[in-house]
Amino acid sequence: MQIIYTLFTHLATFLLRLVALFQPKIKLFVQGRRQSFSKIAKEIDANKSVVWIHAASLGEFEQGRPIIEALKKTHPEHQILVTFFSPSGYQVRKDYPLASCVCYLPMDTMGNAKKWVTTLKPKVAIFIKYEFWPNYLLELKEQQIPTLLISGIFRENQQFFKPYGFWMNKALKAFTHFFVQDALSKKLLTYIGFNNVTIAGDTRFDRVQKLIESNEKLDFIQAFVQDAYVLVAGSTWPEDEEQLLAYINHQAKENEKFIIAPHNIKKEDIQNLQKNCQKKVVLFSEKEGKNLSEYDVFVVDTFGILSKIYAYAHVAYVGGGYTKSGVHNTLEAATYGLPIVIGPNFKKFKEVQDLVALKGCISVTNVKDLISELNELRDNDFIRENKSTITKNYVTQNLGATSTILKEIYKLL
Repeated sequence: MQIIYTLFTHLATFLLRLVALFQPKIKLFVQGRRQSFSKIAKEIDANKSVVWIHAASLGEFEQGRPIIEALKKTHPEHQILVTFFSPSGYQVRKDYPLASCVCYLPMDTMGNAKKWVTTLKPKVAIFIKYEFWPNYLLELKEQQIPTLLISGIFRENQQFFKPYGFWMNKALKAFTHFFVQDALSKKLLTYIGFNNVTIAGDTRFDRVQKLIESNEKLDFIQAFVQDAYVLVAGSTWPEDEEQLLAYINHQAKENEKFIIAPHNIKKEDIQNLQKNCQKKVVLFSEKEGKNLSEYDVFVVDTFGILSKIYAYAHVAYVGGGYTKSGVHNTLEAATYGLPIVIGPNFKKFKEVQDLVALKGCISVTNVKDLISELNELRDNDFIRENKSTITKNYVTQNLGATSTILKEIYKLL
């Protein structure tokens, strides 16, 4: 099965090179991987030990970030190598200052895996959430490299728990320890014979808690919001924005302001958002020299500041719930104790399911329900404050995964 899988990986690599001729994102995916071995040769010192941390994309990187930050403080002598699978993660974090090297993970072939592990000889390898690359894992096991899964999530429909999944289970034996988010994940792993499992929770809770502790102010946002009631809409897609604009254009009150941070900041999408908004709009990129207090809507056409902007909100709308991939990060809003409103697609995310069940997060399926919920949150202080308490307490009660995982990592260094 391993040979068949590797043949398919080679075929996929060839096809991706063809698609890259027409798709810019795939082009980044392909071209970036061509540089991975040369990057580690140039940026990783072969005479110093390496901690290798692999993330699929940006969300998984944020789960690994508390581990990286702690390691740099306690074990600065170790080099940190961060690898990504997707361009969306790599492009945002390619200059991450705490890493000695950031690059794409080469495709999961037997040859790449052997060359990669042999070259790096990592002190420990850390995979985040659900990154399972059989050839890399088998090579790590072959070379007896301690390997951890952190913030892991397992579901019954994964191939590990199917009759045909036995060969993938062999790759899972590479993991020295599994740190999972919930009891179901531990139960499923125990069912197929793994007892080296700890329910540690999700390291993202520790990450988002630091947002409040850092208390970073954004003077231009304060200049915009003044003393208004503020709704922050984060990581929105056009489907989210269409419904939000129905509220903004027709339901907003005089002392109510809106900050919209789109998931994609393509020029044409930003222009459409401006065109369809009937309120006074200012863009982040055009804010200089303007009296921001005169505007009703602030559009964040940049990356990297949304987590700080939530500090100025009374309520949050988190986008993505009308897309196939599902709702985006709700924890950044929850850590500030915000009531959260989302679209209907959230089943893949444990923390969102929890928040919906606790009634700190509200899932809506249409514009009528959205308007109704946003009006109630704005006009009913008791309901808004109650939901705020729920979200804040939920984050507080789930802190501590990072320290649990670090205890094991320190044993291996």
